[in-house]
Amino acid sequence: MKKLILTLSLIGLISPVFSQVYFPEKNQWETKSPEELGLNAAKIKEAIAFAEAHESTANPNLKIAHYESAFGREPFGYPVGPMKTRGPATGLIIYKGYVVGQWGEPERVDLTFSVAKSFLSTTAGLAVEEGLIQSEMDLVYPYMAPIYPFDPVKAMMNKADHLEEDDVFELFGTEHNRKIRWDDLLRQTSDWEGSLWGKPDWADRPSEGVAQKRARAQNEPGSQYEYNDTRVNVLALALLNVWRKPLPAVLKEKIMDPIGASDTWRWTGYENSFVILDGQIIQSVSGGSHWGGGMMLSAWDQARFGYLTLRNGNWNGKQLISTSWLEKSRTPTPAQPDYGFMNYFLNYDQKQVPAAPKSAFLHIGAGTNMIYVDQENDLVVVARWIPNGDKAELVRLILESLKK
Repeated sequence: MKKLILTLSLIGLISPVFSQVYFPEKNQWETKSPEELGLNAAKIKEAIAFAEAHESTANPNLKIAHYESAFGREPFGYPVGPMKTRGPATGLIIYKGYVVGQWGEPERVDLTFSVAKSFLSTTAGLAVEEGLIQSEMDLVYPYMAPIYPFDPVKAMMNKADHLEEDDVFELFGTEHNRKIRWDDLLRQTSDWEGSLWGKPDWADRPSEGVAQKRARAQNEPGSQYEYNDTRVNVLALALLNVWRKPLPAVLKEKIMDPIGASDTWRWTGYENSFVILDGQIIQSVSGGSHWGGGMMLSAWDQARFGYLTLRNGNWNGKQLISTSWLEKSRTPTPAQPDYGFMNYFLNYDQKQVPAAPKSAFLHIGAGTNMIYVDQENDLVVVARWIPNGDKAELVRLILESLKK
């Protein structure tokens, strides 16, 4: 068998790099002791103990946690998508492809909040690869048809009372919105104006005050970074219209099945985020769990996605995400240098994780949910329900286990 692999590698049928790399089969992931891979077992144990001792103090009932946080005090801040009670502090340490440490309940399916944005931006990259989007630098509006929302309540109303109302809406119909590129949406620099699924753009994290945010002029697309889930959901709806099928189906076929993800993950939207597309009622998903919905998945499935990005989009010799897309995803946004395409948080200035290499990057969501990806050290770390301020110390302790 080794001679066969070597022969195929020499003639280019198998990548000589990836034929030597371990990729886990579905529903199994090989475990090795830290000592087997030359790690300091005591440091791994210390890191795990740190993660377990520093579990988030937010209420495990995520609905209550929402209303106890700043999210619940926003205008129109009520959840409109499914939420669930979370599990305990949980995590995985993957080194050179093998599990060398775990804690909590990694098989438990939980919300992953804004890590969902990394899955969303992946479906944009797949659309570019398929030719559905010619370039991420294109304007978005030429790709868009009128949006026909599914509204069963409106269907029961007296039609004469709504004679002057449009039955459809334009997602990029204003002068400002027509200037937005796909790249602006991916980098959260679009400053898209409007309301979607009952959530106005100005109601999301109005740190300067609602009146001030409503009164200010829209920034030129690309000029200012603003983390805003209404605009993320605009990207999700725009991509749904490009793919003309549910984004979870795209993700399942193109990414999750090929990497051996479980059958337990789900990607949902809101109770009112349904549209009629090609004669079918389809839910437009959310790019996070700010108002509920988003990705629900296990730590094992988080780790598989992180491992895919560690391997530059290649899974066991098959290129699932193009290397050029991942390079763009890890390219700093001019208006926010520690951010690439959503939700790639970059460590070039070493502010995210001071002890980590500058090339490391993280997929981060509230909770905190973290997928740390370190290509220099061949390391993936999943940590769930840890305070955001403690994630860097956890990674530092794990990195110390690599030192000889």
